[in-house]
Amino acid sequence: MNVKEVFELRKQGNKEEAYEAARSLYATDKGPHASTAMFWTAVDMLRLRVGEGRLDEAEKIFLALKRMFPTVPDKDGWVKDAFEKCRELMENDDGQHLLQDDGSAHLQTGIWGEELAMAFLREKGYAILERDWHSKHRDIDIIAQDGETTVFVEVKTRKSRDISDPLDAIGYQKRNNLRHAVQHYLHYRNITDYRFDVISIIGDIDCKNPEIEHIEDFNISEMNDRRPWHRR
Repeated sequence: MNVKEVFELRKQGNKEEAYEAARSLYATDKGPHASTAMFWTAVDMLRLRVGEGRLDEAEKIFLALKRMFPTVPDKDGWVKDAFEKCRELMENDDGQHLLQDDGSAHLQTGIWGEELAMAFLREKGYAILERDWHSKHRDIDIIAQDGETTVFVEVKTRKSRDISDPLDAIGYQKRNNLRHAVQHYLHYRNITDYRFDVISIIGDIDCKNPEIEHIEDFNISEMNDRRPWHRR
């Protein structure tokens, strides 16, 4: 799908579909046209998520917009205006901020964990295809390529094991959502060779030596058994 088709979907009111198409395009093309499509579809999704009360998702989108908007062409100042309106939207009617200037601590830690996981995978020779790929309200943190195999990666980050093991967060509902998202992507891309991995990270942004565990072939079909997997 090209940029013109993304904007046509947006014009037709297919915001979710336009956003997913723009994300797919932006994953391989960071040029001005693809960046513009990514920015405006992300603005649409932020507004939609705030309206739905899905504020964690809205905040995550805003942080992505914050990183992106300086690189988006803005001849008439519309991009800057839209970004500022998104910032204003992240306040409720009582003036209470739904978004801190640098993002909430847990989201910042999560974003840091995902970036660390991507660097870890690249060092192992993986190619990153997608980040935060969405299928409606379900998402996949990272989609990568390992040789001929498409790898879906869930990243779980915790400051320490004292609170909980990162793997404990992958409960029934999360596995169910992941299964649906993976099946959607497999159908969308016509993929047959794939697996599901988990990267567990213990540490935070200020940690110099975070603990990283790569679990391959994580079982998202059954709740009573985390195996088979291969720890790396």
